[in-house]
Amino acid sequence: MRLSQDPGLFKGYGIIPGAFDELIGPQGEPRPDFVRLLEVLGSRSPEEFTRIQALAERALLNQGVTFSVYSDRRGTERIFPFCLIPRLVSARDWAQLERGLEQRVRALSAFLDDIYGEQRLLAEQPELKEIILGTSLYLPMLRGVRPPGGVRIHIAGIDLIRDGQGTFQVLEDNLRTPSGVSYVMESRILSKRVLPEVLELAKVRRVDHYPAKLAETLRATSPEDPDRATVVVLTPGPYNSAYFEHSFLARTMGVELVHAADLYVENERVFARTTRGPRRVHVIYRRIDDAFLDPDTFRPDSLLGVRGLMKAWAAGHVTLANAPGNGVADDKAVYAFVPDFIRYYLGEEPMLAQVPTYVCAREEDRRYVLEHLEQLVVKTVDEAGGYGMLMGPQSTREEREDFRQRILAEPRRYIAQPRIELSTCPTWDAASRQVVSRRVDLRPYILTGPQGSWVLPGGLSRVALRAGSYVVNSSQGGGSKDTWVQKETA
Repeated sequence: MRLSQDPGLFKGYGIIPGAFDELIGPQGEPRPDFVRLLEVLGSRSPEEFTRIQALAERALLNQGVTFSVYSDRRGTERIFPFCLIPRLVSARDWAQLERGLEQRVRALSAFLDDIYGEQRLLAEQPELKEIILGTSLYLPMLRGVRPPGGVRIHIAGIDLIRDGQGTFQVLEDNLRTPSGVSYVMESRILSKRVLPEVLELAKVRRVDHYPAKLAETLRATSPEDPDRATVVVLTPGPYNSAYFEHSFLARTMGVELVHAADLYVENERVFARTTRGPRRVHVIYRRIDDAFLDPDTFRPDSLLGVRGLMKAWAAGHVTLANAPGNGVADDKAVYAFVPDFIRYYLGEEPMLAQVPTYVCAREEDRRYVLEHLEQLVVKTVDEAGGYGMLMGPQSTREEREDFRQRILAEPRRYIAQPRIELSTCPTWDAASRQVVSRRVDLRPYILTGPQGSWVLPGGLSRVALRAGSYVVNSSQGGGSKDTWVQKETA
C-alpha cells in the first residue's frame, strides 16, 4: 500500500530524495512496524486533522508551554511549535539506542573524572592536551574535586540524527544543562488528549514517570540521607528562555523552585530561606551556567549565583546537578574523540556511530576544511542553538570567505563536518493543509545516579518546519513532535 495514493491524510506525500523517512519506506509503503498505526492515522481527512491540530495548539497556549527568543523583534515569548503526527521508534531500534547511550555516558563520565583528576589520558596521549585543555569550558580550578556521590552527569541530552541509510549517529553531547524534556511530557499529554485511539493502538512506552525518576536520581546523590534530602531547582528567573521547563520540573517533582536570593551558604553548607526559618539544602538541580553559579569563584558580577556555593560543593556538603566543569565534554572539538574515549576508558567498541569531524586546531584537518568549505558544515565549538554555523552547500561566497578568515584567526574555535542528509518524518503543514516531508533529529535524556543510568523511552524529536531547512532548533523556526517508542512484543 502506497500511502501517497491513499485518499486520506497522507495523499500526495513525497519523500526527500536520499533521506531515510522514519515512517514511510522508499516505495511509499508504511514501514513494517508501523503499518496498522499509519492506516488508522491516515484515514483522517485533512479537514479533520486541521481541527485536531488547532485543538492541540490551543491547549499549548492555554497551558503556557512557551520558550523565549531574544533576537526576535516580534517579541520574546512564543508558543512551542508542535506537530501532532508522531515520530515512531521501533522497540528493536530503541533497544540498540539505549545500550549505546548508556555506554557513551559511562565513557564521558570516566573522561571527566580523569580530566579533573589524574589526567592519565593526557599523560599517555600528550597531543590531545591542546584540544582538551584549550577549551574555555575546561575549569582548571576544579581539578582534584570529586563530586558528592561520584556522579558528574546526572542528566544528559544526547542529540542524534539518522543518515540516509537509517543509521543513528550522535551529533552532539549536552552534559551541562540539557533542556527540552518538559516539551516531551507536554507533547505526550496532547497526544493522549486528541489522538487517544492511535496512541493505544501503537502500544507506546510511557514518559510521564520522568519527574519521579529525576527526583529519585537527584536524591540518590545527596551527601546525606537521600530519604531526608532537600532538593531544589535553581533558576535564573522568568526571563530565561527555558523558565517554563524550570517551573514544570520543580512542580512535577514536588520540590521548590528557587532563585539565588533564596539561598545562602554558611559553614560550607547551603540553606534556603523559608517562612519557617533556614532549611538545609542537599541537592541543587541548577539551570544556570557555570560562569554565573558563584560570584566568589567565577564571574564577580553575577547576580544569578550564590556566594560560597562552590566551596560548599567542593567540601562535599551539597550536590550540584550537573556538576560544574562538564562543559569540556560538550566542546565540539572534544566530541571528535569520544569514540577513542570509549575504547580507552571502557575497552569497548562504540555502539553508536557519530558524524565524521574535522578539528581545525589540527593542521591537516584545517587545510582540508579551508579547501572544501562549500561542501562542509562549519561550527563554532562552544555555540549552541544552531548559531555560529556555516552551511557550506547553501552558503554564499562572501559567507565562506568570512568563515575562512575566522578559522585562520582562531582555528581552535572551529570544527567542520560533512552535511549529513537528516532523516525525515511526515509533518503537518498548516499553510497548505497537507502532510509534507520535513527533517528531524532526536534528543534522548539519560539520568545517571550511583547505581547506573536510565534512558527515558522517548525524547525530544525536533523538526525543521521550513521547507528545505536542516535547522531544527526552535529558536530558528523549528518545532517538535511526540516520540513514540513502541513496547516490545512477546
